[in-house]
Amino acid sequence: MNLYPIIAGNFMLDGGAMFGVVPKSIWEKTNPADNNNMVKIAARCLLIEDGERLILIDAGMGDKQSEKFFSYYYRWGEETLDSSLKAHGFHRDDITDVFLTHLHFDHCGGGVIRSGENNYETAFKNAKYWSNQEHWGWATSPNKREKASFLKENIDPIMESGQLNYLVKDANNYLTRSSLGFDVLFVDGHTEKQMIPVINYNGNKIAFAADLVPTHGHVPLPYIPGYDIRPLTSLLEKDLFLNFCHDNDVFLFFEHDAFVEIGSLKNTARGIRLDKKLNLFDL
Repeated sequence: MNLYPIIAGNFMLDGGAMFGVVPKSIWEKTNPADNNNMVKIAARCLLIEDGERLILIDAGMGDKQSEKFFSYYYRWGEETLDSSLKAHGFHRDDITDVFLTHLHFDHCGGGVIRSGENNYETAFKNAKYWSNQEHWGWATSPNKREKASFLKENIDPIMESGQLNYLVKDANNYLTRSSLGFDVLFVDGHTEKQMIPVINYNGNKIAFAADLVPTHGHVPLPYIPGYDIRPLTSLLEKDLFLNFCHDNDVFLFFEHDAFVEIGSLKNTARGIRLDKKLNLFDL
């Protein structure tokens, strides 16, 4: 098995929204803000090369939205999903599976491309797309709070393509074993049934932390984004997750951290904290 970090573009978000009730004087020590209170965010996806399978976890926000839409997110940097795949010797047509942790636009938008002025199609024509039935139903009949994050043009073409597959949660175990060769944790704080992959790699375990722990600055328990629909649920889920990762020597892969790719954890008098900052190729 080989793993590759794939940068599907970078953008910026309001620091207050990213850290919820935590004061700026504290969170800006790890995630410095600009004069507009915006912090740098990555869309760092993960590519798994495992035998004949080439699995992409998440796909960034893509480039098909309007100029007005992108003006809210201050995109920066030169890397794109395609250029990052190419840098590792791959093309989007090589992808066999696209695993979407959830369907917020910054995680799934790159999975669909524009094929005409008002037409869309899947970006990975040879791939199976993976979600779960509970989250798919949640995203396609969204509540008013999340509606702006679930865009029909990102979701409907996947269903219409016939490429959609559902992963079924194992109700009896903390982790669900998937047919893709890795385990999956289901969590409900950020959005209904977000999926967190846990991958065995070179004798190590790596959790693709998605929006459960979006950056290394979010490791302390109370550091929960204002975007989460159930922050107290996030608090409980995060506590269990961080202790599981610490006790089982699981590294965290940070999808949204513009500067830190992977982190290990340590237990301190203040709870679980970041230990070492690493790159995937250090493992």
